[in-house]
Amino acid sequence: MALNDFDLVLFGGSGDLAMRKLLPAMYSRDVCNDLPPTARIICVGRHEWSQDEFLHSVEKNSKPHLKAVDQAAWAKFIQRIVYVSLNATDASTYAPLVEALRDDASLTRVYYLATPPHLFAKICDNLAATGLATANSRVVLEKPLGRDLASAKQINAEVGKVFSESQIFRIDHYLGKETVQNLLALRFGNILFEPLWRREWISDVQITIAEKIGVGNRMGYYDTSGALRDMLQNHLLQLLCIVAMEPPTSIAPDAVRDAKLQVLRSLKRFTPTTLAQNIVRGQYRAGHVDGAAVPSYRDEPDAPAQSRTETFVAIKAEIDTWRWAGVPFYLRTGKRMHDRLAEIVVRFKPIPHSIFNQPNNSFQPNSLVIRLQPDEGLRMNLMAKTPGDGMRLKQAELELDFKEQFKAPRMEAYERLLLDVLRGQLTLFMRGDELEAAWDWVEPILNHWEHEDSMPIPYTSGTWGPAASSALIGRDGLQWREEALPED
Repeated sequence: MALNDFDLVLFGGSGDLAMRKLLPAMYSRDVCNDLPPTARIICVGRHEWSQDEFLHSVEKNSKPHLKAVDQAAWAKFIQRIVYVSLNATDASTYAPLVEALRDDASLTRVYYLATPPHLFAKICDNLAATGLATANSRVVLEKPLGRDLASAKQINAEVGKVFSESQIFRIDHYLGKETVQNLLALRFGNILFEPLWRREWISDVQITIAEKIGVGNRMGYYDTSGALRDMLQNHLLQLLCIVAMEPPTSIAPDAVRDAKLQVLRSLKRFTPTTLAQNIVRGQYRAGHVDGAAVPSYRDEPDAPAQSRTETFVAIKAEIDTWRWAGVPFYLRTGKRMHDRLAEIVVRFKPIPHSIFNQPNNSFQPNSLVIRLQPDEGLRMNLMAKTPGDGMRLKQAELELDFKEQFKAPRMEAYERLLLDVLRGQLTLFMRGDELEAAWDWVEPILNHWEHEDSMPIPYTSGTWGPAASSALIGRDGLQWREEALPED
């Protein structure tokens, strides 16, 4: 689908996200000839740089994040970039942006707010005050979209005064990953799994996003956020919705988002008892990752000495619907973990009886593993006969590696999502009521932590988190996938 001509305005255009992700994504799409010849990227920042000074910064800070650079293509791409210096909170400084934008009602204007969320409302108000928020405009909001339910509602209300819901794109880059969309294809483009995709046949679902890295240079943000706000409220809950939602009537944006909203509203609410039983929070201590010594969270630069911020969280969630009643969903995310991975594991129930001359406990339950990173693909674990004499069964894998199967160059998440914004395709973006429903479920956890005196459980860097996380799932007679893998 060809793109209409556009002006893409990046507020925070000199910042980390723009340099590492957004500009490289647009360059990649330009190399693939997806961008109209006259489309432009207007980078907005506070630095009083000249055009040449800003392009020098792009050369230094953005170009190294490209996998491959064709010098002629790069020279063509940077001609699209225009730098504008202004104070985003002061409408009187917006004149250079007004001048930079083309006065053409047929153009698509996209305002990407790669800024702290407390600036969202003011920027939108200033766009309206200067006549830049037109009917053909769209606004992209980067996380964090609030700190709690009240702040999320406030963002929705204030941005909603300027832009209609159909113009607002709340971005979650995990939904742009190829594997997530292949999960939709797997579920609703094949008949194979649908009859089994329910409580009668599924034992449990595990969703893990694990990082090797620590907090890095994000301490100022992270210590006021933590793993629950930073990862679970958005990324993990969105993945849970796609796994658990009912078949939508179509792939149309509101059909898909209605189905996801139903899941969020069906999540079982926590009680004071289940809050204590079904949630584990941890904080990394010194250890070794890939053989290198790494410091404790509290020894990271600018870390508060007695910080109670969690860098790990594991939750047992349940969905109160006919399809999923009684099926536990285990959500887990953490920093300084043993490995970097993001995956969804759907485990089916064990066989009821073995006809083979080996004990039942030697049969691994079938499972479907949807790997989002580092290598995107699908794996189906089955029991198969081992070669040779006799009937001995062992677990084997059927694997679909997207890179090997489809040979086509992989599109990064931000590339796909930016194209969807420019096309006005909302399916992979959160609706306002989705955002509020997610916060409504998470908020009791935050309130519980705020009012209790306990500290996060320490765990050694380079491990899979606190032992309490294994105990959480172990109470149900289960194991996290990496703990259940057979020894080589």
